[in-house]
Amino acid sequence: MTHRTLGEGLRVSALGLGCMGMSELYGPRNDDESIKVIHRATELGMFFLDTADVYGMGHNEQLVGRAIRDRRDKIVLATKFGNVRGAEGKWLGINGRPEYIRRACDASLQRLGVEHVDLYFQHRVDPEVPIEETIGAMKQLVEGGKVRHIGMSEAAPETLRRAHKVHPITALQTEYSLWTRDPEVDGGFKTCRELGIGFVAYSPLGRGFLTGRFKSTDDLPSDDDRKRHPRFEGENFEKNKRITDAIEQVACEKGCKASQLALA
Repeated sequence: MTHRTLGEGLRVSALGLGCMGMSELYGPRNDDESIKVIHRATELGMFFLDTADVYGMGHNEQLVGRAIRDRRDKIVLATKFGNVRGAEGKWLGINGRPEYIRRACDASLQRLGVEHVDLYFQHRVDPEVPIEETIGAMKQLVEGGKVRHIGMSEAAPETLRRAHKVHPITALQTEYSLWTRDPEVDGGFKTCRELGIGFVAYSPLGRGFLTGRFKSTDDLPSDDDRKRHPRFEGENFEKNKRITDAIEQVACEKGCKASQLALA
């Protein structure tokens, strides 16, 4: 496994493991199997794990915490705050207020069973709170030893610049893959390069679509949230399948799997 350095010195494995689907949205969950996956990933050198307080209403952080209990010092652990859900799971909005951030961080540390997180992301930018206030609160978490590095997700270039003036931003996490190329044209990559911010791509396999695994929507479990994602619906599915067909063809020529090609 090769390594990358995000921002000012956060060394991570070039491939990270996003753990969201282990708790919800991608069909039924199996905690024992998920823990085995996390352990196997770390054995293969994939020590950069990504979770969030909102995934599975806290379940995902608890799951990751259980999985890394005997190997915490070997893991770069990232989690997030900002997306808020009610007791029944209803999405309530975004909260970037300082007092909320402090509560959210303490709750995440407790669920994860750790004393600090290596990379703490603002999951989404709160348009009602000046970014300087949000990052100021995150800076205090760094100063207090609860967080080692600060990250942002889906932040626009100008917002990223303003945030970076308050405290160095280590990473920007945004969707990027063979079928989502937005950071190439919306200024995301350019801004990260200028400021020395690392870029973390989420859904690099297009939520599994780019692996070629799904030949029709029937291949998705009935309770899989991807059935309601525009790219997996009706005519869109068939059009997008042409992309995966092309990926599979090139992968065959290269002697690798479609997923390996898409990640490369």
